Amino acid sequence: MKFPKLIGVKLTGQLNGWTASKDVILKVAGILTVKGGTGAIIEYFGPGAKAMSCTGKGTICNMGAEVGATTSTFGYDDSMERFLRATNRDDVADAANEVREYLTGDDEVYANPEQYFDEVIEIDLSTLKPHLNGPFTPDLATPISEMSEKAQKNGWPIQVDWGLIGSCTNSSYEDLTRAASIAKQAVDKNIKAKSDFGINPGSEQIRYTAERDGLLQIFEDLDATIFTNACGPCIGQWDRSDRKGEEKNTIVHSFNRNFSKRADGNPNTHAFVGSPEMVAAIAISGRLDFDPTRDKLINEDGEEVMLEEPKGLELPPKGFDVEDPGYVAPRKDGSSVEVKVAPTSERLQLLTPFEPWDGKNITGAKLLIKAHGKCTTDHISMAGPWLRFRGHLDNISNNCLIGAVNAFNMKTNFVKNQLTGEYGGVPDTQREYKLQVFLQL
Repeated sequence: MKFPKLIGVKLTGQLNGWTASKDVILKVAGILTVKGGTGAIIEYFGPGAKAMSCTGKGTICNMGAEVGATTSTFGYDDSMERFLRATNRDDVADAANEVREYLTGDDEVYANPEQYFDEVIEIDLSTLKPHLNGPFTPDLATPISEMSEKAQKNGWPIQVDWGLIGSCTNSSYEDLTRAASIAKQAVDKNIKAKSDFGINPGSEQIRYTAERDGLLQIFEDLDATIFTNACGPCIGQWDRSDRKGEEKNTIVHSFNRNFSKRADGNPNTHAFVGSPEMVAAIAISGRLDFDPTRDKLINEDGEEVMLEEPKGLELPPKGFDVEDPGYVAPRKDGSSVEVKVAPTSERLQLLTPFEPWDGKNITGAKLLIKAHGKCTTDHISMAGPWLRFRGHLDNISNNCLIGAVNAFNMKTNFVKNQLTGEYGGVPDTQREYKLQVFLQL
């Protein structure tokens, strides 16, 4: 097994103003690109790392996949202990504290990182600027102060139709409080959001706690849509009624991925990734090139106003709460449990075991497709309407690699059958290969 490279990211200074933890990984993505972390473990360290919240660290590690990283890590510290105890995991915190010195790097490693890491990146959080990454790729990093010039040069639509916050990343309590502080300013200053605005709580616990503390009401006062606790727009699971066909348009969101057609199936939707507070500010302004650090807005009274820096809370002062987390623990003994699925179901399928390997080498295997260029998980198995088949292996296989570009003819879902010489779709060709194997048995 190949041992991964080690990339060290030394964080100095401290986040301030409009800059958020999301901007750290957006900056790193711009440096490493979507391939730069492939085969590598990224470790974040330094005084800036220790000053960051646990969920802020989670945001950074969550998006590490977008640079190809094997995994991303921070050393265990006080912020992680606070989060564990706030989420009723005192036993985990106590166990971690017993081996605390083993859950982070040695002092000599952090003192001389160049001797221990294959690559070292240093970022001063005190001078880091808010970023927007995109469109069509999460590594095209642009400081918000440079967006106006860059958007005009590339012909990106300036008008923003949707601002979206939450889902699997950037839906923590801290994220929602910082975004809500911007929304509250807009309401208090009589500013109406120029873009549609959507909030995706990451879990029922977050949703319940945010509603209890009045955060969701603040967003609703700004006419935001509160989506269900699910992936939602991040994977194209929403009813975007404001657009039809393949019209060129722009959206901004705090989700990690912004590849073509991911959010709504439209290849001309220019999706940009930013922090929750930046997404809120841009949705309020309705403009991709809005820089809240210097640009003013006109409220409903015709007055010029500016948005103040976001403020947030690391953890809820009243603690987390939830009535029904939606989790049903499995039985200790599940041997008597029978799972019933209708044989005619298109959404669910009971799996049967594969035949065990006979110990012989595979011979005569045929090449199905060689993917050209950037091939992401969205190209391998796109989301959107296909997700209704996520519990049915055979049906969801009909979208496997249909978005990948065939290196031999530069077309999608069009490959040569090595048995017949004819061309067809990727799943259809694979099914013919599979049939031939069964016929030979």
